[in-house]
Amino acid sequence: MKLSQFNYTLPTELIATHPTPDRDDCKLMIVDRKKQKIDHKVFKDVIKYFNEGDIMVMNDTRVFPARLSGEKEKTGAMITVFLLRELNRDSLLWDVYVDPARKIRIGNKLYFGENDELVAEVIDNTTSRGRTLRFLYDGPYENFKSLIYKLGQTPLPDHILQVRKIEPEDEERYQTVFAAKEGAVMAPTAGLHFSRTLLKRMEIKGIDTAFLTMHCGLGNVREIDVEDLTKHRVDSEELHIPEDTASMVNKAIDNKKRICAVGTSVLKGLESSVSFGGKLKPFDGWTNKFIFPPYDFNIANCMISNFHAPLSSLFMSVCAFGGYDLIMKAYQEAIEKKYRFLTFGDAMLIL
Repeated sequence: MKLSQFNYTLPTELIATHPTPDRDDCKLMIVDRKKQKIDHKVFKDVIKYFNEGDIMVMNDTRVFPARLSGEKEKTGAMITVFLLRELNRDSLLWDVYVDPARKIRIGNKLYFGENDELVAEVIDNTTSRGRTLRFLYDGPYENFKSLIYKLGQTPLPDHILQVRKIEPEDEERYQTVFAAKEGAVMAPTAGLHFSRTLLKRMEIKGIDTAFLTMHCGLGNVREIDVEDLTKHRVDSEELHIPEDTASMVNKAIDNKKRICAVGTSVLKGLESSVSFGGKLKPFDGWTNKFIFPPYDFNIANCMISNFHAPLSSLFMSVCAFGGYDLIMKAYQEAIEKKYRFLTFGDAMLIL
């Protein structure tokens, strides 16, 4: 399939800029692949589609305040830096994205904070937008990390920051209630709809939960610039699948239970570590898997997703799982029924 086949017109007014007051009170579209049927519920109703022994696999990555605003030395040009991952703790080396990248060269110093509280030096150009920074800080590591948290901001997506400023509640709401392992610069948005109350109801009903960790990166929203999707390369993301998660999922496979991938990051993570026998293997490393139609899935037999942007790799993954024609129809129905799209938008359950 080609890039242009994943285009659709998304009305600007349907792009959610704020979350719903209650996490589990958003709309939920039910897409039944077997019956080729679409239904409409509220997210807290998701529990009705699962029974004892079914399992939901969730991404427990934690977003950290990875967006730093600063100035370039001498010129004072404003720059934005996204901290992607720490390369060396002792040397304070970080892999970052810089915007605008064209203004930054090796050797440039960048200053952050009102009184230049933090200084970094560009030591490598890794890609057209990527850089390696060395932070010039002499104090204890704990103090350095505290400074990052003080100066950094919640890395809300551009489609939100273009229409409003970061608000105090964003720090909590741009985070799942089960977030545990720090490292993401993007929230796994399908997981944002789960409240603690809903998780408790799931536990009482006997629905199992298992966790993997995929630190979601900005590559998920980077523009795809090739029509032939086989030539597109996605950024690698750090992935950890513990043994207990693999065991729980494989037990559900053996018992022919529902295995629900909560979000495209989980879907990608599960498909990145499959044995020849179609079972899930523990994993500790990086994945650059790109899922688009046609694709035969090995692990998950249902999934939860937000409504994604046209021409995005996330939308393509959903089309691969739900079936291209059915998902295109579902998205058009979502537009007609005024569903909310993107990060803080509504959800879809594909059965």
